[in-house]
Amino acid sequence: MTQSPPRRVRITSPRTGVRRSHPVVVAHEINEQTQLGEVYMRSLVRSQLRLAVVVLTTLGLFVAGLPLAFHFAPSLAEIEVMGIPVPWLVLGFVVYPAFVCIGWVYVRHAERNESRFAELAEVSPDPIDKRYRE
Repeated sequence: MTQSPPRRVRITSPRTGVRRSHPVVVAHEINEQTQLGEVYMRSLVRSQLRLAVVVLTTLGLFVAGLPLAFHFAPSLAEIEVMGIPVPWLVLGFVVYPAFVCIGWVYVRHAERNESRFAELAEVSPDPIDKRYRE
């Protein structure tokens, strides 16, 4: 008796996320502007506001920290690199890349918040979608 080779299975769309139990209900609650929908929207707005406050606080401390550093350590302001004072180098070559980096991090986190919210409120186009079958 010969054995047949094992059957090959092709996986075309692996499930990578956690299954949401009631996505249609969440979207319906938001669209109908019910109290539950308002709670979901408030949570999104609150998370985005929290992120904005953290970023603005970080920027404020960074921007306010530079003059304070040069005030409390005046010897730093007197140092020159290739004839250019350190405060000018810091303002020209440290501040702007730091702003770009902080902005990039902010956008990444804001998009992550929105995509998590969109996943929560995702509506299936087909009521008997394979993703939501038991």
